Amino acid sequence: MNDERKWVRIERLFDGPVGTVWQLWTDPELCKQWYGPNGMSVPTADMDVRVGGIRKICMAMQSSERSMSMWFTGVYKEVQEPTRLVYTESMCDEDGTIIPPQKMGMPDDFPDVTEVIVELSAEGDKTRMVMIHVGVEEGTAGVGGWNQAFDKLGALITNLNTTGG
Repeated sequence: MNDERKWVRIERLFDGPVGTVWQLWTDPELCKQWYGPNGMSVPTADMDVRVGGIRKICMAMQSSERSMSMWFTGVYKEVQEPTRLVYTESMCDEDGTIIPPQKMGMPDDFPDVTEVIVELSAEGDKTRMVMIHVGVEEGTAGVGGWNQAFDKLGALITNLNTTGG
């Protein structure tokens, strides 16, 4: 991958402790509640959160015209609870077999394997999250999808704070 490219980098300050934000990234049932852009649900989140563990996520969309599923798989490369999470991400079929992203309509130069880096740090009772998606360029649809997901993540933290979740 060309290091001169500008990869997606998103920084957010969440109104909750680092441990809560870590759980939202690493607990499959919690991850299902926020992961993915608006209009997408996550019916499957298989996450073996340890170095070398496999991650497989299905994002699905239902509309009156059609239904669509997108599967992603990857391997956890770093797990430093509760401050750093690094995993690879590739498009795959339901069985976890990696498929070329171009089969899902991605541009010809989109890599087969990308890498997501999540860093969390405490700022008082809040959490600063920096997420870098190496392989996905700034200015692409990936930015919008991540921002929509992080809006949902922030709302879920607020909901957990008010319900004592």
